[in-house]
Amino acid sequence: MKFCRFDDDRYGVVSGEKVHDVTAIVEKALSGKKPPKWGDAFVANLAAIRAAVGDVSSLPSKPLSGVKLLSPVAHPSKLVAAPTNYHAHVAEMQARRPDQPPGKGIAGSGLFLKANSAMVGPGEGVHLRFLDRLTEHELEFMIVIGKECSQVSAAEALDYVAGYCLSLDMTVRGGEERSIRKSIDSYAVIGPWLVTKDEIKDPNNIGFKLFVNGKIRHDAHTSDLIFNCQKLIELASSFYTLYPGDVIFTGAPAGVGPVKPGDVMTAECEILGPMEVKCYEYKKPAA
Repeated sequence: MKFCRFDDDRYGVVSGEKVHDVTAIVEKALSGKKPPKWGDAFVANLAAIRAAVGDVSSLPSKPLSGVKLLSPVAHPSKLVAAPTNYHAHVAEMQARRPDQPPGKGIAGSGLFLKANSAMVGPGEGVHLRFLDRLTEHELEFMIVIGKECSQVSAAEALDYVAGYCLSLDMTVRGGEERSIRKSIDSYAVIGPWLVTKDEIKDPNNIGFKLFVNGKIRHDAHTSDLIFNCQKLIELASSFYTLYPGDVIFTGAPAGVGPVKPGDVMTAECEILGPMEVKCYEYKKPAA
């Protein structure tokens, strides 16, 4: 099943080119349930919600093209991200600075966190700051955690997954720590919807592409991950307790490139769906 959030915090199920509104069903399923101390209540109760939703064909719907897609996960306790997790990306970044010693790679660097306030959905777009500096896209496969877990093994890791989606780990280049440069508002795009794990037999066998203004930038496959999905969950849960709705950015493939206001980033993935994200110049809100 494909769950989305859209418009004014509505919940929907995507079927073909339609979004069926299941907000009332979700609210009823969550009514009276004690919210989790950490994490996302919708994801924590996903099994019960799926059972309650059932057949959506008779539910009210809107054309998918006519809704504003938000992040399918509203309240993760944290955004966990993997650096340098494709050999080809490691090589392309090293080629930019041949005078520098090679990086430690994911085995030596571990993971990092992005601020939750950076999270947006594809319909909200990326609002670029520091226009005098280089800002680049990194389209990534994303894991959404479904159950609380800590110190899980790779062998049992997928038992704790709710589903998967796409993500854009936007990055402004510079000398600051990675987590600062990647945590700017709107620099964590999650979408277009949450595909429940039963629809994806092997998360380490997924291809995806990114185009900017129609020109291809990423042509990637999760089979090329250095630490695969199970290993990433094992690593993350060795440091943190993971809660329902927590997300893991699995790392940038080769092909990272610059974006500027007015650019349109279009992701393609046969099983996770298409995702269009527009780039804007950041405007400070009026007082």
